[in-house]
Amino acid sequence: MSHVNDPAVVERLLRTRGRWAIVGLSTNQWRAAYDTSLFIRDRLGMDIIPVNLPGDDVHGEAGYRSLGEIPAEKRPIDVVDCFVNSGRVGDVVDQAIAAGAGAVWLQLGVIDEAAAERAKAAGLDVVMNACPAREAPLLGL
Repeated sequence: MSHVNDPAVVERLLRTRGRWAIVGLSTNQWRAAYDTSLFIRDRLGMDIIPVNLPGDDVHGEAGYRSLGEIPAEKRPIDVVDCFVNSGRVGDVVDQAIAAGAGAVWLQLGVIDEAAAERAKAAGLDVVMNACPAREAPLLGL
């Protein structure tokens, strides 16, 4: 069965202040994650945690190489925002489940039906193939 985003979940995630781990956020200003993460932090008022392979800090925020490396004092993770390709996102979703995240948000073009089902079965909210920077203005945010 194909995942359909629940508008109430999208709105709740965007309106409720929380901590978002942004997987795939690097210092590369040309990548979509760079500006979208600023939107999430500065416009929506969320705390952000960069997650990228080298563990680089981004936007003055401490970076980590994986969700499992995020220390206890930076948990719980409310949303894991996935800026990785569809072929790799399943592993990130599994890490989000293991980390006890509340939701996974798969960005535009990132689609993995099986991973979405695993996340839902584990009790996580799921948004797939959507961007917070596009959805928020539709809600007046």
